[in-house]
Amino acid sequence: MTQENNPYDEPDSRTRPAGAPSHWVTPPPPGSTGPRTNPNAQPYPHADPSQEATRITNPQVTPTSPTSPPAPPAPVVPSGAVPPPPTAHGQEVPSATDFLDRRAESAGFGPATWGWRGAIRKMSGGLISPKMGAAEVAYEQDRAMIQRDFDGPRTIVFINPKGGAAKTTGVLAAGYTFGTVRGGGVVAWDNNETRGTLGIRGMRSTHRNTTRELLDNLAAFNNVYQSRIGDLGAFVRSQGDAHFDVLASDERPDVTGQIHADDFGQVHHLLERFYKVILVDTGNNMRAENWLAAADTADLLVVTSTVREDTGYSGLWMLDALQESGYADLKLKTITVLSDPSPKVDTNLARDLTEVYQQRTRGVYRVPFDPVLVAGSTVQYSQLSEDTKMSWLKACAGMAHAL
Repeated sequence: MTQENNPYDEPDSRTRPAGAPSHWVTPPPPGSTGPRTNPNAQPYPHADPSQEATRITNPQVTPTSPTSPPAPPAPVVPSGAVPPPPTAHGQEVPSATDFLDRRAESAGFGPATWGWRGAIRKMSGGLISPKMGAAEVAYEQDRAMIQRDFDGPRTIVFINPKGGAAKTTGVLAAGYTFGTVRGGGVVAWDNNETRGTLGIRGMRSTHRNTTRELLDNLAAFNNVYQSRIGDLGAFVRSQGDAHFDVLASDERPDVTGQIHADDFGQVHHLLERFYKVILVDTGNNMRAENWLAAADTADLLVVTSTVREDTGYSGLWMLDALQESGYADLKLKTITVLSDPSPKVDTNLARDLTEVYQQRTRGVYRVPFDPVLVAGSTVQYSQLSEDTKMSWLKACAGMAHAL
C-alpha cells in the first residue's frame, strides 16, 4: 500500500485538524457494513398491524365443543392502548436482555471527530455535532469487529515457507493491534521447530525462558484450579502498552533437538486456558511436525508475503501443497497480508500478487513499508507509523470477521 492509498482517507482530508490520523477508505469487511450490530441480538417480534386492529376492535372467541369448558373472556383493552406482543404461534415476549440488545443496536457511533465534521464540532463547542463520515464509521466498525466476543479461544497461524516473508513482523504487528484494541488476552507464540526470532524482535524481559523451559515445567500447570495466568509470567514476555505477551522459541545454543507435534499440542492446550487470541509464528519447514500441527489446529491461516516474486511464489506453492494434502475449505480459512519491503515497489507485481491471492484466499490486505518493522531490531510499537497501524487494523478486522 502506498502513501496515496490509505485505509481510512476522506476526500476532505485537507481540512482534517492537526493530530487526526491520515487514512484511506476501503469498504469494511464483508458482512460488517452499516451500523454496528450484535449477531446474537433477538429483535422484538412484530405483529401484523391488521391483526392488531382486529384483535383490538373485533376480539374473537374460539369455538368450543359441547364438552369443553367455556373459553375465558378476552382481556379488556383500554381505548387507544396497544396490547402486549402475543406469545402464541411461536412468537415470544422480548426479555430484558432483548431490550438492552435492541438499544445497543440503535445507539450507533458518536459524533464526528475527523475532518471538517470534527473541526465544525470543535469550533462550535459541540453545539453543532455532525455525524461521522464514511471513513470514521469504517474505522469504528473495524475496531468493533476486532473487539467482538468469540465462543472460545481462537488460533491464527502465520505461514510462508520462505524466510523474509514478514511472518514474524506480521505476528508482532497483529499482536499489537489485537492487544491494544481488545485490551489484552493475546499471546504471540514462536512455534519454530528450532530457533526463531520472535523473542529477539519483541520487547525483552527479565527472564530468558522460552517454549523449551515451559515444556520442562508443564507439570506445574496440571492442576487447573491452582495454576494461574500469573504463573505464565515466568515464561512469557510482556509487551507493555501493546497489551500482549510473547512466548519465544528456544534461544539456548547448548540445546539440541526439535519441537514435535506432541510438544505443540501440550503448549497450545495450556495457552488456550489463559488467552482468547493465540497468534502463531511458524518456521520455514512446512514438513516439520510442529508446523503441520499448527496448520491442523488453526482457526485461520494468514499467508504473509512481501511484494517480491520469489516470496509470493513461495506462498502460492505452499497453498498448492496444502490443497493437495486435503485441507478442506482452504480458501475460506485463509487470508493474505502483502507487505511492502521498501518505500517503492513494483506496482505491476503488487497488482498481480493481489489478484492471484484474491483468487486463492478470502481476502488480501496490503500494509505499507515501515522502517520500524524491517530494521531487524526490537520493534518499538509506539514508533509505528499511522499508516501501518491503520492498515493492520483493517487486516486484523478481516481476521476477526473470518473467525
